[in-house]
Amino acid sequence: MKIYIASSWKNQHGVEMLTALLREKGHEVISWVENNNEESMDMPTEKWLRSEFADKSFHFDTHGACSCNLFILYTYAGNDAHAEMGAAWAKNVPIIGLYQKGHQEGLMSRMVSEWACNYRDLLELVNRIDKPENFC
Repeated sequence: MKIYIASSWKNQHGVEMLTALLREKGHEVISWVENNNEESMDMPTEKWLRSEFADKSFHFDTHGACSCNLFILYTYAGNDAHAEMGAAWAKNVPIIGLYQKGHQEGLMSRMVSEWACNYRDLLELVNRIDKPENFC
């Protein structure tokens, strides 16, 4: 299964660990973290947003969100991750979430079909989705 994980850079290490666990189980993970690894982090945000790096990242992220078989929202996630979730939802991609204490839910959280409170429960949800007869 092709999986896209949307989150914040604040969760980089957790996203990398979840990516490794999912790949060990045979899934393809579209990694925005790996895609952006070679960018200049020293560039001011305003300049970066108008750079070729940002253009490349925008297209990579939106394509990943819209072409995956499963979208994972790893909270706390910022505006960009939620926009990616909306793009995935519009393409009828199943969405599950990894809840983090303090995450503020809003109306658009209804796009998430199921929430997990820890990585073990999240991996179990992925297994159920990988076997559609077990996913409700």
